[in-house]
Order: sequence, then C-alpha cells, then structure tokens
Amino acid sequence: MFCSRLNAQVTIRAVIPPHGDSQSKIISPAVDAGGYVYVSAQGSHGPDGSLPATFDAQVRQTLDNVKVVVAAAGLTMDNVVYTQVYLTDVSKIQEVDRVFAQYFSKVRPARAVLGVASLPEPAVQINAVAARDLSGLRAVFPANYPRSDSFSPGVLTHDRLFISGMRGVDPASDRVPDDPATQVDLALDGMTAVVKAAGLEMSHVVFVNPYLTKEIPGRVMNERYARRFEFGNTPARATIEVSGLPGSAHIEYTGVAVRDLSTRKAVRPKNMPPSPTASPCVFAGETLYCSAKSGFIPGSHGGVYAADTATQLRQTMRNQLDNLEEAGMDFSEVVSTTVYLDDLADAKEFDKVYAEYLGPVMPARTMLEQISPGDRRADDEGHYPDLEQVSLIAVRKTAKP
Repeated sequence: MFCSRLNAQVTIRAVIPPHGDSQSKIISPAVDAGGYVYVSAQGSHGPDGSLPATFDAQVRQTLDNVKVVVAAAGLTMDNVVYTQVYLTDVSKIQEVDRVFAQYFSKVRPARAVLGVASLPEPAVQINAVAARDLSGLRAVFPANYPRSDSFSPGVLTHDRLFISGMRGVDPASDRVPDDPATQVDLALDGMTAVVKAAGLEMSHVVFVNPYLTKEIPGRVMNERYARRFEFGNTPARATIEVSGLPGSAHIEYTGVAVRDLSTRKAVRPKNMPPSPTASPCVFAGETLYCSAKSGFIPGSHGGVYAADTATQLRQTMRNQLDNLEEAGMDFSEVVSTTVYLDDLADAKEFDKVYAEYLGPVMPARTMLEQISPGDRRADDEGHYPDLEQVSLIAVRKTAKP
C-alpha cells in the first residue's frame, strides 16, 4: 500500500519569503507538500535587484536566495537534501565547490551540476529539495569514493535516496575514456554503487536524469541503460542534452530512489507501449515522478506537428495529463516542474499557456535553455523539432489506503 494512514490528507501550499512575489501567476518560490519542500531555481540577483560583481559572489547570493526560501518554510539549510546547479560556464565548478562547502556543514546534499547555454539570470541558477523529517538522514558514500566538502554522492532520508550526478569517467584516473559506451557504463556503475551503498537496488529507482553532451549517441546510451532495469518497469526519465558537464565528462546520471520497494509503482497510460528505457511516471509513496514530455503526438503516425512553442506546449500538457489521470491525479497536485526551452526568448509565449493548466498553487519551477537553439524547420515528413520539454513532480492530496 502507498500509505499506512487511511485517507490521510496532504496539504500543498506555496512558500513565499517575506519579500517574495505573492501575486505570481506563473511560479511559487517553493512548494511544501508530502514532507518535502521543492524550491524553485534561484538566480544570483539580490533582494534589491542588484547583481554581484564576481562569480564567487553570485554563487553566494544564489545560495542565500535558496536559504531565504527554505527559511520561509520554517527550515534551515541542514534540511536541504538535494540540489541542481546550472552554469553557463561549467569550468567554474571549483569556485562553486568552495562556496558550497561553506553553506552545508552537516550532511551535505546530493548534487548534480550541468553546463547550459542560457539561464533566465546570468551565470548560475540553483534549485533544491528540503526534507522536513530528518530522522534517518545520512550521507551515502560508496567504498573508495573520494570525500568532498561540497556534496555527498547520495543522501538517504527516512523514505528516499537522492543520488548525485555520477559522471562517465574512469574512477582510478578521473579521465574520460574514448569509447561512449564505456563512458555510459562508468556513469551507471557510479549510480549503482551509490544505490547499493544505501542498501538498495536499482529496482528502487523512481526517476533518472541522464545529462549528456552531443558526444554520446542516444542509441548507445539507451542500449546500455536498458540493461540495468526491468523492461516496462523502468524509472521515469528526463534525458537532456546539455552544453557541458564537470571534468569534461560527456554523460552523468542523477536521480531519486524509494527506500520501501512496496511503495514504488510505475504508471503507464494505455496509449503508451512498455518501454525498455523509461516509464511515463513512477510513484514513490504518494509522490509521483513524471518523465519529461514534449509536444509529441503519440500513435502510429506520431510526431511533433506544431511549429511554435505555445502549440507544442498544449500537446505536452495533454501528454502529462494522460499520465496524471492514469495515476488518479490532476494538475492541481503538481508541486514542481522543470522546463527545457529551445530558446529562452520564447519564455513569455510559454508562460501564457503554462499558466492556463496549473494551479491554484503554482508549482516550484526551473527553466533553462540547455543547448543553443537549433534549426526549427520541418523535416521531409512534416515533423518539427521539440521546442520545449516539461518534467514534473506531483503529490497526491489524499493518501490511498
């Protein structure tokens, strides 16, 4: 069963800092639901709108902004269990590490870092997940994994495991092998090692972000990835091509696992065939992790047939609604989204449609342009490229017996 409490009610509420925007129709600074607080991506501008002069100061301001939001939820940075760091210059990771080490002194959160083409605010953006219940909280270190002052390879909470970005590098030499398949295997080996060090198996994983550069062929990644999971019962997944990764890596995996396997359940709408690489959504107790969806129309003649972002987004939301309805849920239970845009110049066009579907409590959100805009022309079959993708997390308001 998903919950031992019969018909327990889960409250979903927006978290608004003292000087935050309580009137936004697009985004909540954070959403508190199901024992976790989901913090929207924070940028590097200060409360007065000023931008610090140096990158070091920008990272500090970004983490200060996270801290303010977390405090508004009645928590501290000790409650933060997972972060994602987005950089327009991934070579500055060492500066990020130095600042992180000063903000997290106890159990350092799991973390993924990726290089992107553009952000709504310059240089750096950080989102976070904070846990209310700190019972059983501990850092997870696989055997022989180097210790870091800035992050933990994994963080185990009372019910979940948050897994840091595991890169496709040789652990002995910290070098990137030439062979893409070897890189994929090494990244998956790292993820598996964290999962096993937490006393779990890969079957416990509910969501995965494969972040990869253009150097990793998608077919290679999928073929190696499918070997690690049960066909048709794979984690939800958002596979994202990025501009760069730390240490010149070309692939990394990050994700979430559930401790109690009996609370894990894959959800697949009837119009979606079983997949060797991704389930549309997977439950971790009352929390539903959903794969990234685009404006792809499923079916025998499937494809993306819309030429603009707004129309593609409507199909994306239709696809996500299929997932939610199959889980017995709706858009009002969405607590966090991640939005990948082909071009951030389309943000206003995107937001106008986005606001029509979500609420009344707007989810926490991260928005980014992960690679430079591509060619938007249709191919010979009239299919257009994806101009947006959306992954989401939802929390069931009423627990099932």
